[in-house]
Amino acid sequence: MAITSSAKKAIRSSDKKRVFNLRRKDAMKDTTKSLTKALAAKDVAAAEKLLPAAYATIDKAKKRGVIKANTAARKKSRLALAIKKAKA
Repeated sequence: MAITSSAKKAIRSSDKKRVFNLRRKDAMKDTTKSLTKALAAKDVAAAEKLLPAAYATIDKAKKRGVIKANTAARKKSRLALAIKKAKA
């Protein structure tokens, strides 16, 4: 348990940051999941419409430090590749 006031404050701030980070991570997962569900349903047009939203949430998570830059690039690349394969 934290004893000093600065340690107590650090715990409070890290709890707040954790909530924000979880929210961003959940938003990222939700958009990518909806895109992959659209691809599974063979609805390529809907998946293409969802791609910019997925990119935006991934970029926001990267910008805020929730995920690393290479992870964001990998996720975006795999989503684009999945759409490309579904078109063919």
